[in-house]
Amino acid sequence: MTDPAHARPLDGPGGDAPAQELLPLAGYTVAVTAARRSEELGALLDRRGARVVHAPAIRIVPLSDDADLVAATREVLAQPVDLVVATTGVGFRGWLEAAEAWDLPLRDHLLTSRVLARGPKARGAIRGAGLVDAWSPESENSAEVLAHLLSGAEGPIEGRRIAVQLHGDPLPDLVSGLRAAGADVLTVPVYRWVLPEDTAPLRRLVGTIAARGVDAVTFTSAPAAASLLQVAGEEGVRAAVLAAFADAVLAVAVGPVTAAPLEEAGIRTVQPERARLGALARSVVSDLPARHPVLTSGPHTLQVRGHAAVLDGRLVELPPGPMAVLRALARRPGVVVSRPDLLSELSGGGDAHAVEMAVTRLRAALGAPVVETVVKRGYRLAV
Repeated sequence: MTDPAHARPLDGPGGDAPAQELLPLAGYTVAVTAARRSEELGALLDRRGARVVHAPAIRIVPLSDDADLVAATREVLAQPVDLVVATTGVGFRGWLEAAEAWDLPLRDHLLTSRVLARGPKARGAIRGAGLVDAWSPESENSAEVLAHLLSGAEGPIEGRRIAVQLHGDPLPDLVSGLRAAGADVLTVPVYRWVLPEDTAPLRRLVGTIAARGVDAVTFTSAPAAASLLQVAGEEGVRAAVLAAFADAVLAVAVGPVTAAPLEEAGIRTVQPERARLGALARSVVSDLPARHPVLTSGPHTLQVRGHAAVLDGRLVELPPGPMAVLRALARRPGVVVSRPDLLSELSGGGDAHAVEMAVTRLRAALGAPVVETVVKRGYRLAV
């Protein structure tokens, strides 16, 4: 059986021209909730054939002029700092740049500190500032940073001054874990994440998720995941959103930290092995089509995707009515589905004639005898 997601180009009508190669995400709609680099992620998904919906769930508010950051920086400068945890490249770099603008000698002050990087971007920012990165976890996870510090690898924690650069999330587990071990923890809020100024796209998205109108939602930060759930609650569709993620919509998070608010709400997530946008896009490519089996009907193969079907490796775009009928039949391949049951799938309602028209249009679009009529009972996929 051929997987349509990797089908070779087919001959066009008459066999004299090759059809366009089927892209792996063709027929699917994927939402992007990122605030930063959303266009880059959207382009990665678009090149793979997806319809991309942009709905930023957060916006970043830099604190370069914020009194809290000034106060935190002065507190760091008040005494030598034993350890520094840099959680993000943009945040650590922004902190140093802000301190320089205020004529505060932060970089020189940190020359005597051991600076830990949560990930490669933070490590790059540390090195770019002329500082030495002492250690970074393989997982790029704050929990591993905490475990490393509590293990004694950096010496006793009790009584040590540790500065933690925050990245919009207060990192309560890391901070409270260090304080419980007796450390003097200085939190540095370089920027914070809040709801976007225009929340209309996000509010539309939670309604679309509730109605199962997207096939996957990507998340690149924990605050974005938390914001989406918050807005779903405000819109009165939180339960419907959770139900959609449970049976129809794939949640793809860039890593375990990002996934945490979703997992806490009972949403199962897919995560790439490495927390990178390219890896995130590849996870969508590998996991989304795998959720929809390729069915065999005589000499034909059929895969039902989000808003289209793939018949014998050929993408067939379908109007909402025929698509709803096909989706209902594909949920129980080979089983007869009654006209009343199919009618309930049609958003416009109607009567038995509406079902017959939708089936007629579906058959015409597919051009293959994969939908059978069972007299006086209904219709089924011939598999």
